[in-house]
Amino acid sequence: MEVVMFTLIKNAHVYAPADAGRQDILLAGRKIAHMAPEIGALPFECTIIDVQGAKVTTGFIDQHIHVTGGGGEGSFATRVPEIQLSQLTTAGTTTVIGLLGTDGVTRSMENLLAKARGLEEEGISTWIYSGAYPADSPHITGNLRSDIALIDKVIGGKVAMSDHRSSMPSTQAYAALAAEARIGGMLSGKAGVLHIHMGDGKRGLDPILEILDTTELPISVFRPTHVNRNPVLYKQTIAFALQGGIIDLTCGMTGSAIPVPEAVQQALDAGVPLERLTLSSDGNGSMPKFNDKNELIGLTAAAPRYLYEEMLGIVKAGVLPFEKALQLITCNVADALKLEAKGLVAVGKDADLLVWNDDLTLNKVFAKGRLMVNAGQAVVKGTFEN
Repeated sequence: MEVVMFTLIKNAHVYAPADAGRQDILLAGRKIAHMAPEIGALPFECTIIDVQGAKVTTGFIDQHIHVTGGGGEGSFATRVPEIQLSQLTTAGTTTVIGLLGTDGVTRSMENLLAKARGLEEEGISTWIYSGAYPADSPHITGNLRSDIALIDKVIGGKVAMSDHRSSMPSTQAYAALAAEARIGGMLSGKAGVLHIHMGDGKRGLDPILEILDTTELPISVFRPTHVNRNPVLYKQTIAFALQGGIIDLTCGMTGSAIPVPEAVQQALDAGVPLERLTLSSDGNGSMPKFNDKNELIGLTAAAPRYLYEEMLGIVKAGVLPFEKALQLITCNVADALKLEAKGLVAVGKDADLLVWNDDLTLNKVFAKGRLMVNAGQAVVKGTFEN
């Protein structure tokens, strides 16, 4: 029989992400059991942590992260290593959606699923997308629909579009894959989305727009990411969002990419509702540089901490206040992916909490009620971390 541990966080300035003022928060096991301006003496043993007015928010949700490592575009030595637990928790990330990238050959769906389960056992929450860059990527059960319907961790599919590393599928192939994702989601009550890596190709979002014009598939199925990769793609993406689409901006992009604070400002100025914008880190994925002949000329790896840094960048640039910027990596993502226990500091939600220092660095991180980071240092590390 599992013993429920209780923790009482006193004198928190809660951003839920809306400013909820001074609150005490009672954690019971992995859940938030009670929240009130003052919680008095309790009739059971409880760990009490007084945060003395510090900001307390929900943990970050990173919906695009290469937990098994990305890369490989420059041969085997350029394969990015698997992610480690403390890389996530010290950056405030308590929920991840893992995925494959260019390399769907030496990295498999089975490996991705096992890594997600391992990170869950180590203390955070995990889901995955099924598939890689090609539209005909292998799936664990044989097809995307069944993966979503039958495997608890799978919430959607992955594919690449308008990228020279994709399988160059037809628009019909994209439509078929989107239909598989949608039906899988309907059968299982999951989001059932098609998470689409967008490249620099001249077609941009044209395949998605054609599908919306010629089929019955709803716009909600399509979730393009890396959309701030270049100005031409982003202009097209803003039009997609104004039609009702949800778009995901990638943190830490360089070159011709539009910086995240500027991209958010452009979208808001165009009339895109804040709820249709999300951020993701592309953490542990490769960030290759290609010349005009699509030849690899350089490669670095993205860091999970980009999610936290770019959110603060939005605040410091004056684009959004703290509580609004938080939405981009908390409740907006949870709502878009039907992660009902995530995204808010509220009774009944998972106790994924961040305690902030005055300088907006992270002091404590709780994941499912367990203290993972204290004074900015990981107190719970992955199985093979020193």
